[in-house]
Amino acid sequence: MSKIELIAPCHFGLEAVLKREIIDLGYDIAEVEDGRVTFYGDEDAICRANIFLRTAERILVKAGSFKAVTFEELFDKTKNLPWERYIPKNGKFWVAKAASVKSKLFSPSDIQSIMKKAMVRRLQEYYGIEWFPEDGASYPVRVFLMKDIVTVGIDTSGVSLHKRGYREVSGKAPITETLAAALIKLTPWKKDRVFVDPFCGSGTFPIEAAMMAANIAPGMNRSFTAEEWTNLIPKKMWYDVINEANDLIKDDIDVDIQGYDIDGSVIKIARRNAREAGVDHLIHFQERDVRNLSHPKKYGFIVTNPPYGERLEDKKDLPELYRAFGESFAGLDSWSAYMITSYEDAQRYFGRKADKNRKIYNGMLKTYFYQFMGPKPPRKPREEQ
Repeated sequence: MSKIELIAPCHFGLEAVLKREIIDLGYDIAEVEDGRVTFYGDEDAICRANIFLRTAERILVKAGSFKAVTFEELFDKTKNLPWERYIPKNGKFWVAKAASVKSKLFSPSDIQSIMKKAMVRRLQEYYGIEWFPEDGASYPVRVFLMKDIVTVGIDTSGVSLHKRGYREVSGKAPITETLAAALIKLTPWKKDRVFVDPFCGSGTFPIEAAMMAANIAPGMNRSFTAEEWTNLIPKKMWYDVINEANDLIKDDIDVDIQGYDIDGSVIKIARRNAREAGVDHLIHFQERDVRNLSHPKKYGFIVTNPPYGERLEDKKDLPELYRAFGESFAGLDSWSAYMITSYEDAQRYFGRKADKNRKIYNGMLKTYFYQFMGPKPPRKPREEQ
């Protein structure tokens, strides 16, 4: 395949974070659109993007894009794509998902069916066979229509990349690992600063922070669909990238990362998840009410996903909870706080207007990422840096 285009979907509103990650990984950006970033790479980039990117939802090989306003046009243009470049004679292929926004073709099931027939027709002609056993590796196709432009990708990841492999059991209203990582990256937190999540639930924010601090690649402990694509990617390439990731780990570090929750049962889950992620020695979890939130150090960071009605029996409890959170934060001299919530009155009861406010979609739920900035710490003398 040599130079290929790869599509990395992400949460709406966090494209710039993913773009920076991809650039830092060494790849050139082709295009940034709502909810996805397209970049150039090679076979090695498929492995590295899946294993190293913290904020991408999955990695797709871009098979092509075209305009289609009729099903006949969709069939013909899908058939014109070079499917034989990717799918071997025994490959298992299907259109796993179709999404359509502001397009004349809007029925996902019809789009899926017609595109599958077009793929079959193309591969029948190329391989000179009528029937495909489909008993080999899987090549699931995902298609997205926006204003009649059809973008077609072959999914290299399989299960979404937010499934790191460490969180088998979740607490109530969990935040996804990819979203947590992206939100942390939106803050200026560095591993030498205190990090506290007072509503930690199953521990996602502290675990993602600890993995960043220890430079543990998020995809090291899971598998990917494209590992079976031996017609395109040699197995050795995956092993080489895992070895690269292992060499970069620095988990013998001194950090102050803490997670609190009033529910002791989810604290147990958080500790188990941290163990699975290999960072339990870097995080202190504790059953603690937000009213008792305190810390002796200065210039710390709170990054959290407080309750916003979905995980409380009644929204009537929210004003008091946010008021208590705000009062505890006010007592933390020089700290900064970052919270994602859909609760419209969060700032009012927190007792302070956010310095910055970013709208982010958590799935279909519109949320706000409120940023309350504390002062920057004084610069360290050069000999201490």
